[in-house]
Amino acid sequence: MIRLDMLQGSPEWLQARIGIPTASQFHRILTPKTMKPSASATGYIHELIAEWILGTPLDDYTSQFMERGTELEDEAVSWYEMREDITTDLVGFCLRDDRLAGCSPDRLVGENGGLEIKNPSAKVHVGYLLGSMDEDHRCQVQGALLVTGREWWDLVSYNPVMPRVCVRCYRDEKFIAALDAALDAFTAQLAEAKEKMIALGCTPAEAPKKVSWSDVSQEVTP
Repeated sequence: MIRLDMLQGSPEWLQARIGIPTASQFHRILTPKTMKPSASATGYIHELIAEWILGTPLDDYTSQFMERGTELEDEAVSWYEMREDITTDLVGFCLRDDRLAGCSPDRLVGENGGLEIKNPSAKVHVGYLLGSMDEDHRCQVQGALLVTGREWWDLVSYNPVMPRVCVRCYRDEKFIAALDAALDAFTAQLAEAKEKMIALGCTPAEAPKKVSWSDVSQEVTP
C-alpha cells in the first residue's frame, strides 16, 4: 500500500484522486451480488477520463447528508475510540501498489484494521439497525481491504440520538479475488481509453498542485 497523508477534501486530496477508481465506486466495476462486471463500468471509465483531461473532479456536489456526515465524523470517531478503547490513525488517501486504484479510509486502526463511518438519514440508519449494513457497502469495504492489504474493517453507522451500529468485516478472499480481477480488466480498459483520447489530440490538464509521491510512506502488505 502507498499512503498519502493529506487532509481529506483538500485541493491536494482531490487532485490525488483524479482519474483513479476508488473503493466507494467499486460497485460500478463489480456487481457485489453476482461478482460479475458491472454494466456501469463504461460510464465510470468515461467519468474518470473526463476528470483526467479536465484536471478536476466531476463529483464536487455535496449533498445535505454528506455535509451532515462531515459535521458528525469527529463525534463518531470519538464514540468509536471510546467503545474500542483505542486511538485511530487519520489518513488522506491510500493507493494500491501499482497506483491504479485507491481508497480514502475515514481512519486506519492499528496495524491490521480500518474504519468507515456512515452518517445516513434516520430512515436509512433504522434500516441498518434492523438489517445487514455490511451487504450494502460490500464493494467499498472489501475494496478498502484489497487496496490496503489489511485484515478487517469496522463499518459504523452513527446517529447521535439512536443506537449506533458497528459491524466488523473481515477479508472475503473469494470476493477480493473477483474484485481484483475486475479492477485489472477495468484499469486496462481505462489505459486503452486514455491512449485513444491522446490519439485524438486530447492531453491531460496540468495539475494545479502536483502530489509528491516521494513524500509518501510505504506500508508492507500483510
